[in-house]
Amino acid sequence: MPNSLNRALCILVFCAAGASLSGCGFPGVYKIDVQQGNVVTQEMVDQLRPGMTTRQVRFIMGTPLIQDTFEPDRWDYLYSMQAGHNPREQERISLMFENDRLAGLAGDFIPGTSRDEAIMGSGSTDETEPAATSYPVDLGAPLGTGE
Repeated sequence: MPNSLNRALCILVFCAAGASLSGCGFPGVYKIDVQQGNVVTQEMVDQLRPGMTTRQVRFIMGTPLIQDTFEPDRWDYLYSMQAGHNPREQERISLMFENDRLAGLAGDFIPGTSRDEAIMGSGSTDETEPAATSYPVDLGAPLGTGE
């Protein structure tokens, strides 16, 4: 009886030690960068226009990470990056279609505006640049006609 008790206690101690060490990040230990999902850039989003076909959108954006069976007119592109010991960063964009034509988008990207401009405001007043509001930037609203 005492031998089986010692064995059970030893197993319990090893399990507790293993569980406590599995979550530790040892200093100086290299952790790889983990990228998952679709890489979406502002340039890709800037190429999207209302009324584009699903084939045209797929050519620009690639295959969506999530294409819901119950909502076939919505495509979701997700991207996450965890660089080493840094916290995970995530970006997403959802595209909505009506009759196989691009009708709207929502997410972390604004058409015609870089993320820095969207966060800090545009400091440029150069009239030669295309307007950032070539179509509605309300991410929940459908895309307009560009007028």
